[in-house]
Amino acid sequence: MALPIDLWLINPNNEMCEAFAERFVELPNVRIENSRFEDLDAHDCFVTAGNSFGIMNAGIDAAVVRFHGRDLMKRIQFRILEEFLGEQPIGSCLIEPTFNPDFPLVAHAPTMRVPGSIEGSDKVYSATWAALVAVYRHNVSCSPEKKIRSVVFPAMGAGFGGVAYSEVARQMSVAYRHYLNPPHRFDWEMVANRHLAIAYDQGRQVVRG
Repeated sequence: MALPIDLWLINPNNEMCEAFAERFVELPNVRIENSRFEDLDAHDCFVTAGNSFGIMNAGIDAAVVRFHGRDLMKRIQFRILEEFLGEQPIGSCLIEPTFNPDFPLVAHAPTMRVPGSIEGSDKVYSATWAALVAVYRHNVSCSPEKKIRSVVFPAMGAGFGGVAYSEVARQMSVAYRHYLNPPHRFDWEMVANRHLAIAYDQGRQVVRG
């Protein structure tokens, strides 16, 4: 069973926040922030939506590095070299301490190998799911005082990825739904329903390949 977390969704764009509100309307413990990363209240873990090589010099990744310092990026890159042989796969996530007690952790969950369009793919879902699973694994293995209780997500894939706001919110909400309701058995009906939720929106296929 998934452990409860407070999920924050952040973006300075009104239209993106409206898409979040529409897609997450029935889901629990969700907070939508129409603001920038630099204006966030204290939280336990911030998820970055970068590339497979940990080059964090653009978009919200750059804001994270400006806030926490370049050593954070160097540590993430070192772990990519050591743990992933120099290329972190999409669908994986690593959690790195910041040494700032008000914002103690960053989760690096790439949405793309290199900057470019990911429209029409399930990479927003995959990166969001990877981050949620990494948070879960962290929480089941750590002491109570080190558990992640508040997780902040940007709009995964909405920048260089070129994914439409509504689709970003849809795929992220599907990942959170799956986090909240994990399967208790495996059969092809469960697999098919899960795939349909990821790849289709109101009966229309929106994810291909």
